[in-house]
Amino acid sequence: MQKILVTGSEGYIGTVMMPMLIDNGFEVVGLDNCYYSDGNLNNTAFPQYELVHKDVRDVTIEDFKDKNYYAVVHLAALSNDPLGMLDEQLTYDINYKASVNIAKLAKEAGVERFVFASSCSLYGQGGNDALTEEDASNPQTAYGKSKILAEEGIAELADETFSPTYMRNSTAFGFSPRMRFDIVVNSLSGYAKVDKEIKILGDGKPWRPLVHVKDICGAVIHVLKADKRLIHNEAFNVGDTDENYQIRSIAEHVKKYFSDCEIKIMQDDAGDTRNYNVSFKKLNEQLGFKISHRLDNGIAALKNEYDKVALNKQFEHKDYTRLKQIQYLLNEGIVDNDLRRKK
Repeated sequence: MQKILVTGSEGYIGTVMMPMLIDNGFEVVGLDNCYYSDGNLNNTAFPQYELVHKDVRDVTIEDFKDKNYYAVVHLAALSNDPLGMLDEQLTYDINYKASVNIAKLAKEAGVERFVFASSCSLYGQGGNDALTEEDASNPQTAYGKSKILAEEGIAELADETFSPTYMRNSTAFGFSPRMRFDIVVNSLSGYAKVDKEIKILGDGKPWRPLVHVKDICGAVIHVLKADKRLIHNEAFNVGDTDENYQIRSIAEHVKKYFSDCEIKIMQDDAGDTRNYNVSFKKLNEQLGFKISHRLDNGIAALKNEYDKVALNKQFEHKDYTRLKQIQYLLNEGIVDNDLRRKK
């Protein structure tokens, strides 16, 4: 049984990934600062595993000593653009510098594989053609910049004993017990359920590639099992070419499942310059992975879960919105201005 360390194990993606890894025969250890661990939207019974309660900036070689990890799956990050705007330097310290440091420690400890949760956000702004892994990055935010810097830093560590892989995830959607209502599909469908309106910030014209949270996890598992020659120091866009959508189109898909709602443009210009269409040919052909969840069945599943939990006030709760939770931790003095725990 191969042993995997998963950073960010208690978050939106992590709480979907951990049981999937276990179901695929891996032994798992989680590492997380647990900023979001109070959330459990549908009272999921989480599996039991060892959890290291730690900030990724504080990881040392002692965290790897005598652990015999086969791989590290590095999910932990300041995980959206509004958080990055809070303090750009913090975004670089956590998403870039800490990520490279963990990769260095993993390599020193003899870990064979390092799977880095990167992002299609690093493309930032593209033309009309679908962007491939070979195209230049054009990040528009600190979050996107931090991801390309981390990829570059980790790539310098690659050798015959240490194989990093960079999973450039599309914009995630889908249900998780540690739900996020600050990403586009989850947000639009949440507004539809709670406010009976599908609220778009901006004109709805920018393009976004989408990927279900379970497909993000499935792609990581595929990499962990893949022949080293296929994944060594390689970047993969994670999603599907048919799952590139304009935001207005996403809203129209949501309306199919919340037919009593109207689509409402909340402001003409939200100041968001991100606009990119992405190719997933390399994921399909070189890695041999294809997604299992499409936007429509993902929205249908979200509606079903929202109905089961009678979604209402939870939609606005800090436990399910990254920026609100960070602001709460700061205001209550639980963390300092560097987002380190004080109590």
